[in-house]
Formats: sequence, structure tokens, C-alpha cells
Amino acid sequence: MENMKKKNDHIKCTVSQCQHNMVTENYCSLGCITVGTHEANPTVPECTDCNSFVKRTGCSG
Repeated sequence: MENMKKKNDHIKCTVSQCQHNMVTENYCSLGCITVGTHEANPTVPECTDCNSFVKRTGCSG
């Protein structure tokens, strides 16, 4: 199923632990993603999260 993924040129991603990451390229394969926050009042990029993240099967860490 991994080889059926198509790179979305509009969503760059370096999180290879996510099953949606292209691995060979720093892009996501989803058509769109959901971005959220874990803070009540986010003020810096570190306060945001990719809520579309799904841990890649067989990935440690």
C-alpha cells in the first residue's frame, strides 16, 4: 500500500515516522491536513501540532 501514495506538492513534511510521509521525499501524501494546538493561547510554531499524524507501522520511537 505504501507504493500507492502520491506526493502532495503543497504539503511539505519531514516527519518520517508518520505513515502519510513520502519517506524518500519530504512531503505528505494526504490531500489536506488538520493543524491544531495543545496550548490555550499559541504564540510560537512549537505550540502547534499536525493532527493528521498517524504513527507508521513498525516504526520505533
